[in-house]
Amino acid sequence: MTTIRMYSGEVPYLTTEQMIEVDRAMIEDYKIELIQMMENAGRNLAHLARQRFFGDDPGGKRVVVLAGTGGNGGGALVCARRLHNYGAQVSVYLTKQDADFTPIPAHQLTILRNMQIPVAQADAVEQAATPDLVVDGVIGYSLKGAPRDSAAALIRWANRQSAPILSLDAPSGVDTTTGTVFDPAMMATATMTLALPKAGLRMPGVDTHVGELYLADISVPPQLYAEPALNLSVGPLFAENDIIRLR
Repeated sequence: MTTIRMYSGEVPYLTTEQMIEVDRAMIEDYKIELIQMMENAGRNLAHLARQRFFGDDPGGKRVVVLAGTGGNGGGALVCARRLHNYGAQVSVYLTKQDADFTPIPAHQLTILRNMQIPVAQADAVEQAATPDLVVDGVIGYSLKGAPRDSAAALIRWANRQSAPILSLDAPSGVDTTTGTVFDPAMMATATMTLALPKAGLRMPGVDTHVGELYLADISVPPQLYAEPALNLSVGPLFAENDIIRLR
């Protein structure tokens, strides 16, 4: 089994506004589309789940994937597809109906339905079999205030499970800029954040929600960070591995 090494170099942390600029520049300036970034995110999340929680042997493991309607949920849906392909028993629970999903996450959801991976609404999660892992793709950096309705219900359900929780980009319910922990907020065992870590993930008191912190490559060109809008110096962080551990 390979291990993901602890990164010892300097890594800048981004505010939510800076991450929005990274996403804009990727799509508009570099023509790297959202579906490519989402695929990279979900693939790396599945790889981390396989290594960290299943000892490189996910066959037969029960995985519950919780997905919102935006990009964070879309990445979790890619992860669901890949873990299914690795032999895990995957079931997916959504915060809203298919029609409420933004176009690219909706595309990922269509793939899962075509693969006949079990997909249900949030209220059905109470009948889910006891999971070996919960994947949190409920809310990413677009969080605005405390999670509500089905999103809040999924977070509370996950926190009641004995299984570890792997969050994508940020634990749902934690503000990625200020580090504010809303009620409810996911108590992640590990968080895999994307591109560069978010400022809120290193604020005092957030550690118990973030857990282990990993950083994954979504193919952002290092020179993008040096553009005037960001003015950051970022080297080849992922020269050895697509995932590094920050703490």
